[in-house]
Order: sequence, then structure tokens, then C-alpha cells
Amino acid sequence: DVTDPGATEPTIAAPGADLSRDLGLYNIYRDGNLVETARRVDHLWDEDTVGILLGCSYTFERALSESGIPLRHVETGRIIPMYETNIPTRSAGPFEGPIVVTMRPIAPRHLTRATLVSSRFTMAHGGPIHVGDPIDIGIADIHSPDWGEPPTMHDGEVPAFWACGVTSQRALEAAALPLALAHVPAYMFVTDLLDEDLATGIPVR
Repeated sequence: DVTDPGATEPTIAAPGADLSRDLGLYNIYRDGNLVETARRVDHLWDEDTVGILLGCSYTFERALSESGIPLRHVETGRIIPMYETNIPTRSAGPFEGPIVVTMRPIAPRHLTRATLVSSRFTMAHGGPIHVGDPIDIGIADIHSPDWGEPPTMHDGEVPAFWACGVTSQRALEAAALPLALAHVPAYMFVTDLLDEDLATGIPVR
């Protein structure tokens, strides 16, 4: 969803909500630098502010679980690990930067199903963008994520990486806008939309 300038209500994704107050925690950027976190940002939202809502890979996790694919960060009660990669985004004006990914350890026998299931969720990042050696996408140490918490890997599991909305925050830093507001990683905006509302095609059983 995208709001009109000055409007805080995402009328398509969450009618009645207020993007300046309804997130769990906000990052405040000035000139591309993270300067503060805050519980609300209504005092900074002005007539030129536009809200943009992106999908999240958490959206397809229920479908993965129902397909018999374990989710380690859910099992252990930890925040999913997020990493900056060496994969560049396609620039748009001043916005550019590397892709940020989330990682889920997947048993080899589940990789095809995990790809098919998540690929249906085209509005929530879709299928994995890399599977296998993290070095190939510029991640030196999989146990030291840039955001979130270190993963627990079991023998024989393969790291699978999905695009992450934190990518947009790296683009905000590169754009060096006088003021930009974003969610703190893992403190996303939650709507009443169902996960299937963001999926396409026939569910994988």
C-alpha cells in the first residue's frame, strides 16, 4: 500500500490504522543516518510524508509449517537472522544499496517444497534468492547476523535466503533524505490481511 501525501492511514492494507503510531518501534533517519528509535512518530509526520508498506517473508511461514517444513527461529523463540549481502539492488533515483536477506535452515529434502510454497507469495518476497554457501552472496559468518539473532543450524541442513524488507532501509541510508521513518527490524506493521491474500496460484499441499 502507499498513502497519499500527509495521510497516515493505509486505506487498502489496514483501514483505520495510523502508520505514525501503530508500529511497535520506529527508526528515525536524518541525512541517511539512523539517529533515534521511537515509539511513535506522529510529531514528525507532515503534509509531505508518504507511507509505503512492503511485504514480509513472515507472511508465508504458516504455509511452510503446514507443509511440514520446520522453522527453527519459531521453534527456539528467536528473531530470524538477517544479513546484508553483496547483491546490489536496481537503483531508482537516489535509492540504491545491497539486498538484505533472512535465513532459514532447511533440510535438503524440504528445499523444493519450501521454494514452491514460498514462491506463491509474490507480495511477500516470493521464493528464496539463494540457497547454499553464504560466502557466495557476501556473508562471511552465518552465525553473526547483521540484525536479529544467531541461527541454530542442525547437521545436514542448508541455509536458504529470502529477500528482506530491511533492504529498503539500506536504500534510505543511501538516499540520505533529510528525514525518513521506518520500522525497527522485527517490529513490523501488522495488518488484518490474511497470508493467502498475498499469494497467487494454487496452494502447494
